[in-house]
Amino acid sequence: MSQQVAEALAALRGLGTVEEMQKLAAQGYAPAVLPRINGHFHLPPNFTALQNVRQVIDLAVQQGMGVLGPNNYYDYEVYGEFAQLARAKGIFPLFGMEVICMLEDLRTAGIKINDPANPGKFYLCGKGLTAFDTMTPEAQRLLGKIRKADSQRAAEMITRIEQVFAARGVPTGLTNDRVIDMVVRRHGCPRHTVYLQERHVAQAFQEAAFAAIPADQRIEKLNTVFGAATKAKGPDDFVTVQNDLRSYLMKVGKPGYVEETFGGFADAYQLIGELGGIACYPVLVDGAGATYCQFETPVDQLIENIKSRQIHAAEFIPNRNDPAVLLQYARALRGAGLIITAGTEHNTLDLIPLEPVCKANAAIPAELKALFWEGTCVIAAHQFLTLHGQIGYVDTKGRRNPAFKDADTAIAALAKLGAAVIRRYQDKTTTA
Repeated sequence: MSQQVAEALAALRGLGTVEEMQKLAAQGYAPAVLPRINGHFHLPPNFTALQNVRQVIDLAVQQGMGVLGPNNYYDYEVYGEFAQLARAKGIFPLFGMEVICMLEDLRTAGIKINDPANPGKFYLCGKGLTAFDTMTPEAQRLLGKIRKADSQRAAEMITRIEQVFAARGVPTGLTNDRVIDMVVRRHGCPRHTVYLQERHVAQAFQEAAFAAIPADQRIEKLNTVFGAATKAKGPDDFVTVQNDLRSYLMKVGKPGYVEETFGGFADAYQLIGELGGIACYPVLVDGAGATYCQFETPVDQLIENIKSRQIHAAEFIPNRNDPAVLLQYARALRGAGLIITAGTEHNTLDLIPLEPVCKANAAIPAELKALFWEGTCVIAAHQFLTLHGQIGYVDTKGRRNPAFKDADTAIAALAKLGAAVIRRYQDKTTTA
């Protein structure tokens, strides 16, 4: 892992001793104005509209962001540069991750969790990571297993899609290595940090097709390749063409589909613990449209499903949600003793603002902003405590800190501590 990562974690550890920060927390030491926060977005080389870390920080400064929490898939080296640039601008870093796993029993039963298209497919996040610089042997094993399966699937998918393009008259010459090269060129990132996602593959084939086919022939040729009519509004509608590529060539039953070989929930959960984080469930609800995933409805059932798996936090991407639905679910989940956070994802080519809003740009209700701030502070406190060798909200096995009698007591105490940590960070970075 890079020296920048070690320095970033050392800077957070160096904000003060646990005793000092607890004393400040008891005195109500906290930011005078609640910072704007984003607890979940993806940094390149993950697929995103964001071009590089410097652009992220520049946008954050322009938009008045105070806390940012990247949640990348499968490599965290970029967090060093992110934390270094964030510190220079007084932006507090929360380190997170996202992992996909499969619940085979729910897959067999046809139960959709938080993926609206694939039964049994489970997105899980880890919050407040602190052990991603020097990983434990078990973390290395688990991450290596995930990376290998993911990389093999992407490579096979690229081979199959290229065969389709060539057979239908539009050979691109794309290979796994060439798609990785594309990501490296776009983001200026080290090659070894790139793990291809479906969206990377779709973008590579769309760009190759546009380069090979003149604009006046493009729609007709794409229809031939897809075996269906593209939904593109014109020959330069690259976003729609990328979506069509995924729909017509990459999904189940399509010629470029390669079966997803995700690990089990136990491995994903253990990896989060090995990296020092808090397991967090990303809630979809009406982000899938009018029909909710069965795992998530009614909300009482979702709470049971989350808590029975020893998950202590839940997260929303409010941009997908109607304010009324967001209020209903967030209130219920927090009332059940879960930490609540929010972010924007930024996993499409739409360069939306960094501060979350609700669907159709509706404002997030003030009540929910307070809940999201509380959750942010809990995660900040968890990071701080674990960096000092203490138990944060949970230990590495996912068990809640036994120093607190219940979840609400723990959340209240760590929210105060986290607010003090963020305030101390602000004071140190703005006066440095």
